[in-house]
Amino acid sequence: METKNKLGIVFAFIGIIVGLLAFYHLADTYNNVINAHIAKGRPDEGNTVRFVYALLGWLGTAAGALWGVVLYGFIKKEPWAWFLGVVAATIQLLAGFFPMIPAADSGLPTPTMIVFMLAGVLWIAMLLIGGTNKKLIGLLFVAGLAYVLTFIDGVAPISKYQTSEGFWNGIYVMSQQLNWWGSTAWAVFIFAALKKKTWTIPVGIFAAMLSMNGGYPMGINNVIEAGRFSMFLPAPIISTILLVVILLPGTKKLIESGGKETA
Repeated sequence: METKNKLGIVFAFIGIIVGLLAFYHLADTYNNVINAHIAKGRPDEGNTVRFVYALLGWLGTAAGALWGVVLYGFIKKEPWAWFLGVVAATIQLLAGFFPMIPAADSGLPTPTMIVFMLAGVLWIAMLLIGGTNKKLIGLLFVAGLAYVLTFIDGVAPISKYQTSEGFWNGIYVMSQQLNWWGSTAWAVFIFAALKKKTWTIPVGIFAAMLSMNGGYPMGINNVIEAGRFSMFLPAPIISTILLVVILLPGTKKLIESGGKETA
C-alpha cells in the first residue's frame, strides 16, 4: 500500500502538469484553429471551435486542480485518492482528444495529443492503484470510448445547425444536448461502477439510450447524404453493444464486486 501511495503522489504531480498543458495548448491554438476554419470558408466550424475549445479548456484546467486534491489524498494516504484521480483523468481525456480533430482538419499541429496520451496513462494507473481487475477495466475502457465519441457527436450538430434549415435543423438542435447528456451519463456510469452503486446498470441503460437517440438519426442521414460510412455512427454503435453487455447477468456481478482483485 505504501508503494501505491508513493506512485499515486508521482501520478498526481503529472496530472497537475497535464492540467496546465491543457490550459496552455488550448489557449495557444484557440484563435489559430478558428481563423483556419474561417479561411477555409467554414465560419460555422470556426464558431463551433470558439465555444467548444473554451468549454474543454475550463474542464481540462479544473481537472488539473482536482489533481491537487488527489495529491493531498495520496500524501495523507486517503482511500478515496485513486477514485478522484480517475475522475480527473476522465475529464482530461476529453479535453485532450477532441481539440485534435479540428486542428488536424485545418492542417495545424495537434499539441493536445500529449494531454490525451498522458491522461490515458493516468486513467489506467489510477484504476490499477485502486485494485480494479482487468475485466472491469476492459468494460470501463469501452464505456470511455462511448463517453468520448458521444461527446463528439454533440459537437458536430453545433456546426450542422448553422448550415441547415427545416426538419434537419430541428434534429441537430435536439441531438446536440442529447449527446452531451449521454456523454456525461457514460462518465457517471464509469464512476458508479467503481463505487459499486446499485444504480450503475440503470444509468448505463440511460447513457446508451441517449447516445443511440442522439447519434443514429444524424449518422444514418449522413450516410445517405455522403454515400459513405458516417463518423456519427461509432458512438451509437458502441453504445448499443454496451447496452447488451451491461444487461448480462455476469456484468451485474462484476459491478457488484467493484471489480476488485482478489487473492
